[in-house]
Amino acid sequence: MFKTPLVVPRQARGMALLRTEFPIAATPADAWAVIRDFAAGPLRMAPGFVVGCEADGDVRVVTFADGVVAHERFVALDDRERRITYAVVGGSVRPDQDTAEMRVVPADGGCRLIWTHDVRPDELGPAFQAAMDRGAKVIKRTLEGGGAGLTGAPRSAP
Repeated sequence: MFKTPLVVPRQARGMALLRTEFPIAATPADAWAVIRDFAAGPLRMAPGFVVGCEADGDVRVVTFADGVVAHERFVALDDRERRITYAVVGGSVRPDQDTAEMRVVPADGGCRLIWTHDVRPDELGPAFQAAMDRGAKVIKRTLEGGGAGLTGAPRSAP
């Protein structure tokens, strides 16, 4: 059964600190195999919500179904902690500062995805949070259903 993601928005010195966390009925290893895929992960985890993703080195261009285009720079990958960090650096939304992290943690019956996003100016927070909430529903459905997200060859991070 789908549960609404836990959302905890906060504000700090002009920066929106966003968080969405939700359970996934999949093994941490299976969910991480998709989430860690910088080059194709967005298409694999959120098909339909994400309609395009092209990577060139440490930057990917992600196109969303609503027409938003985000240029995202790879920052870090930690396989032991199952954590990937990236930043929006351009596209149709241009934050002054941005850092996002997706982390997969073991939980009863599967795992949890903890997705945080720090964005400045904080006026961008509500739109980013709304997109995260919509994306969370698709990610959960995809990873639990064993659909497109869990198939296909993963690509390595830059």
